[in-house]
Amino acid sequence: MTKKFKIQLLQFGFIGLSNAVVDIVSLNILLFIWPTDHRTTLILFNTIAYILTIINSYIWNTKYTFSHHANMDSKEILFFILQAAVALIISNLVFIGAVDVMKSQSILQLPTLLIQNIAKGLAMLLSSSASFLFMKFFVFKSNQTKQANR
Repeated sequence: MTKKFKIQLLQFGFIGLSNAVVDIVSLNILLFIWPTDHRTTLILFNTIAYILTIINSYIWNTKYTFSHHANMDSKEILFFILQAAVALIISNLVFIGAVDVMKSQSILQLPTLLIQNIAKGLAMLLSSSASFLFMKFFVFKSNQTKQANR
């Protein structure tokens, strides 16, 4: 692993912590105001929280993690939106899947809000990992290639 990649991963991790706060707090505010077990509503709440997180992520990653590669043109923004959409699908599938699995098991009877937060944590871990890889190798790749050729 190159030093540059390690630094990007570390920066992405710190930004990921701020994203996690936005994601978890947003979801919990929605669940506090409108407690629910309904799958469609949970997906809606997760999607709202994720969109707020994506906005936070784009701002910080273009300023810091990938600042030398970001040019914020329409192509880059399109690729960022596409990677965010894929990561959102991963997030929603993992979130709902984990909620369903934890609710269906009979060994531990956990409170619903705890189940939802554990599921959200798993969803965040998998979707942010996918997001980093997409940004590193697709969204900001063309600019990295240009710089390497200079």
